[in-house]
Amino acid sequence: MSRHRAALRALAPALLLIPLAACAGSPTAGDGKGTAATAAAGFPYTVTNCGVSSTYQAPPKRAVTMNQHATEILLALGLEDRVVGSAYLDDAVLPAYRPAYDKIKVLAAEYPSKEVLLGADPDFVYGGYSSAFDKAQGRDREGLAKSGIDSRLSVEYCTDGRVGLDQLKTEITEVARTFGVPERGAELIRDEQRRIDAVTARVKDLPRPSVFVYDSGETSAFTSGGKGIGNEIVSLAGGTNSFADLDDTFGDVSWEKVIERAPETILIYDYGGTTVEAKKQRLLNDPALAAVPAVKNQRFVVLPLSSAVLGVRVADAVESLGRQLHPDTP
Repeated sequence: MSRHRAALRALAPALLLIPLAACAGSPTAGDGKGTAATAAAGFPYTVTNCGVSSTYQAPPKRAVTMNQHATEILLALGLEDRVVGSAYLDDAVLPAYRPAYDKIKVLAAEYPSKEVLLGADPDFVYGGYSSAFDKAQGRDREGLAKSGIDSRLSVEYCTDGRVGLDQLKTEITEVARTFGVPERGAELIRDEQRRIDAVTARVKDLPRPSVFVYDSGETSAFTSGGKGIGNEIVSLAGGTNSFADLDDTFGDVSWEKVIERAPETILIYDYGGTTVEAKKQRLLNDPALAAVPAVKNQRFVVLPLSSAVLGVRVADAVESLGRQLHPDTP
């Protein structure tokens, strides 16, 4: 069973972002005087995130990130010197961020225990999926607050309605503001929007193939529903999600439904121990799926799962999927 199913979890940035992350540094770097004073400007800062209101008197100094997209957002903002621990990658960190990431302590391959998490002495915990704050494991946000630790959950998992670029802007803006680097967040958002706009302009008048997202599953299919950023990525890239009417970020659907909707293309999410080729063969070898147009024509496209969540890879995902869905356009 996929770890994403169990949790029901519920872009490579342009080259111009590399110097942003690599050279900007922490606002507390340098002489520790002028830059620190600049970083503290605008505080106290109060923000309500997923129903939890937090007031920051100063930017966090000891953050722990759980889930890849949370880690990469902080790295994209040049905040690696304020990350004291990370956990739970789906695949390799983006090459631009690898040198910074390699200096951060990995607390666990998946989620750390409460003891390990508290042992890192964080003042802020940033979770990409709701499973990061599992109460049964002692990592719930209320419990962390009682220990004097602020927290944030990606807004992808508490948005009322569909998640799109407005939520990406909110996520980056609020994280950057929390850490006292709003200008870096604004620059990152501008670059994401510029790259996405280029793709949507290219595909706007082209036919939009129906796309079934295959995350995993044997007896049923675990797919991308209409609420997550994955649905928006398919749309921005010039396709139509076959299960956009599924009222969840991810969810199970029957194979009968997949057959009924006859998708023209199958988007495979690449992650974990099951290879893309193994997923293809599972679909190709199922006689019940033989007449599905995407299977019959072997029309498969691929994205890493880490690109299909609310993070700094959204523009990369739109660019990549746009090229795959519409390979004959310039």
